[in-house]
Amino acid sequence: MTDDGLFRDDDVIRVVSREGLLIAAGGVASLLQTAHPKVAQGVYDHSYTADDPVRRLRNTMGWLYAVQFGTREEAARFSDLVTRGHGKITGPGYEANDPELQVWVMATLYAVAVQVYQLVFRRALTPAELEEYYQQCKVYATILGCPADRPPADYPAFRRYYAGMLRDLEITDASRAIADQVLYPKLPAGAGAAARPGLAAVRLLTAGLMPAPIREQYGWTWDAARERRFRLLVGALAAVYPRLPLRIRTAPRDHYLSSTRRMLAKLDAPRRPALGVTGATS
Repeated sequence: MTDDGLFRDDDVIRVVSREGLLIAAGGVASLLQTAHPKVAQGVYDHSYTADDPVRRLRNTMGWLYAVQFGTREEAARFSDLVTRGHGKITGPGYEANDPELQVWVMATLYAVAVQVYQLVFRRALTPAELEEYYQQCKVYATILGCPADRPPADYPAFRRYYAGMLRDLEITDASRAIADQVLYPKLPAGAGAAARPGLAAVRLLTAGLMPAPIREQYGWTWDAARERRFRLLVGALAAVYPRLPLRIRTAPRDHYLSSTRRMLAKLDAPRRPALGVTGATS
């Protein structure tokens, strides 16, 4: 990858985030974020997730990979686009650029990535790795304008913050509506039958990874049978996924990062002059 980015290839944030399997757990992070009533209302009022989930995924992953693996310029430019877009997302009692919400979104991205990585690779990150990774993940908030002193200072402080949020959050009808959109997305014509098994697995993974207090508020059924299916799914992933060649595991990163670079290049391209104005041939 590039050598002028925010991070080095051996930084924990890159070692963890390069794994394409994390995308399958994106619903967990997303629905943890919208368990916060202010995030939920902003998404419900303004997001295009329901109408175009593929575009939403492309933009989210494109931004994350630009920050994690792109050049400093790419990370800054895409983040500026996100910040300006979020500036329009305001409503009664919420605004997307609120540091409180930026910290919560950052927290969910970190917590879910750690959870999935450790489950699939059957390796607990060391205290030093957890601390390093946490400090690096603060960029998800600070690069969007969140003051550097707003996120919890270190990993132990983060754990206290996160546990308190899971205890105190009360999800809303908007949260539940968004959950239906995320778990039962509109798909391109003809893709429904082929995608059905994969979506069922993603729903099981999402429910199994979701912290119990939030899962209960969403009203998802969770019993011994679903727990067994979840454990079988995670076991299968742990047996197969780490043995795949790295180039396959990182293919989603390479795809979305290439897409991001094409998008940024289009923004740089000069507009072609219209006929009849200066520069047009007669």
